Order: sequence, then structure tokens, then C-alpha cells
Amino acid sequence: MDASPILTRIAELFNRHGLEAIMVGNAAAALQGAPVTTVDIDFLFRKTPVNVRKLKAVNQDLEAVILRPFYPVLDLFRIMRDADTLQIDFMTSMAGIQSYEGLRKRAARVNFGGHALLVASLADIIKSKKAAGRPKDLAVMHALENALAQTQTHAESETRTAQKRK
Repeated sequence: MDASPILTRIAELFNRHGLEAIMVGNAAAALQGAPVTTVDIDFLFRKTPVNVRKLKAVNQDLEAVILRPFYPVLDLFRIMRDADTLQIDFMTSMAGIQSYEGLRKRAARVNFGGHALLVASLADIIKSKKAAGRPKDLAVMHALENALAQTQTHAESETRTAQKRK
């Protein structure tokens, strides 16, 4: 499945409404080359009255329903659209992550259709999944750690090549 059309739409709406959110979880890891799958798209977002209004505007533009499912640990907003089974979760905190600001500083900007989405680093995704310790998170740990190691090896190789050219 090509997620580009929906990610382009999400990026467009986040930018239009100024929603402060960072993609996390398996969707973010997959964008960075990790061989993982997911049925939803997760975001950490800043929960302020203004940002919650922006989230509601995004939901309205997606013609979806916004829910507040009960999870003991997370303050979660879920956007669902039955027509295409779209599910987007917005969390206000993540295990192992100290602050939204810190996660944002380490996030990458990924463009979809000319609109940027912030995507959490693989290192932060791994840190969060380890801290959560859920079986479904631990099940993908090997794949995530391998993807991170490959990314780091590739970056080191590019650095060496660039230094040789100087």
C-alpha cells in the first residue's frame, strides 16, 4: 500500500492549521527504512487549548470522527474514518520521552507533496518502545535496531567519502 496520498493530505492539513505534532511509532520508523508495518499513524502532539482546536479542524477537514478512547497511561485522541479505515492517534506523552520540545529538536522534516511533517528519529522511537515494554513494541525491536545501525553505518560512510573529497 502506498501511504503517500494520505501522508500528503495529513501534511497539508497540519501545515494549513498549524497543528504542532510529530509522527512517531511504526509509521515513522517505516519512513526511515525500518521493515515494520502498522494499521495506524501515531503522533505526539502538544496538548494546549489552541492545538486541540487545530486538531479538531484537521479532523473536520478529513471528514472523520474524533474519539477519546480510554487508555490508562495515555491521554489519547483518535481520528477515525470508516470510509477507508483511516486511524490516526494523537498522544500527549510517550514512554521514555521527556518532552515534546526535545523530540522535536531531534526530529526530521519529511516532505509530502510540498508540505513537511516532523518525524521522530529512529533512536527516539526505539527509546520509547523499550520504555513502554509492551510485547508488540518489543517484537519489532530487532528490526528497528538493525535499521538504525544501517542508517548510522551509511551516514558514517558518507562522512568519510565527503572528507576524502576535501
